Amino acid sequence: MEIGIQDSGQPMRRIFGPIFVVTAAMFAAAPYLIANAPYESTMGLVQKIFYFHVPSWFAMFTGVFVAGIYGAIFLFRGDPKADRVASSAAEIAVLFGLMGLVTGPLWGRKSWGVWWQWDAHLTMALLVELIFIGYLIVRKYGGLGSEKLSAAVAIFGMANIPFVYLSANIWRTLHPPTSVVPTLPSAMGGPFWFCVAAFMLLFAVLFMLRLQLENQRAALDALYLEEE
Repeated sequence: MEIGIQDSGQPMRRIFGPIFVVTAAMFAAAPYLIANAPYESTMGLVQKIFYFHVPSWFAMFTGVFVAGIYGAIFLFRGDPKADRVASSAAEIAVLFGLMGLVTGPLWGRKSWGVWWQWDAHLTMALLVELIFIGYLIVRKYGGLGSEKLSAAVAIFGMANIPFVYLSANIWRTLHPPTSVVPTLPSAMGGPFWFCVAAFMLLFAVLFMLRLQLENQRAALDALYLEEE
């Protein structure tokens, strides 16, 4: 997929409006669906954080994979367009990761009696978030060659995602296993997957905005070089 200034700017602008409207409508409807979803038998009302907590990680992992894949393309092909895609996705991934790390302790404090537990799943999730914060720091302050170094960081962060997913099943501590999601009853599963779709569309909206900004910055830099 080629994403650049000339070849994707117009199509991106054409689809942005409809996606934005659908996303806004879904987020307006989500609280109603969540409120009418049944309570979980042991956790009660606090379990409804689930409808925000897990979808935020879906969006975060999507950003991580986009950043890692396009980081690899940039690292091995030197395509600056791929670097812009990777950096845009990495910033959005950090944002959604922060959402997950905030909603998780809010849920855990009520369910487990503690804000944070250093089990494998939580620790691995925090590690991936820190890796991508490091990615952003490297890009901003790394100096010459920071783009390639940050691309390697993105690939490393992406490689950790399977460990985040599997850790909840291998090391059974406080965090529920990933098998919970496929076994949700339809009354919970419907609102949950609706929220996942809403968060994925929100990721798309933010990603398109951030990529457009990055493309415009690249175009401005090119104009400065032509003037020199």
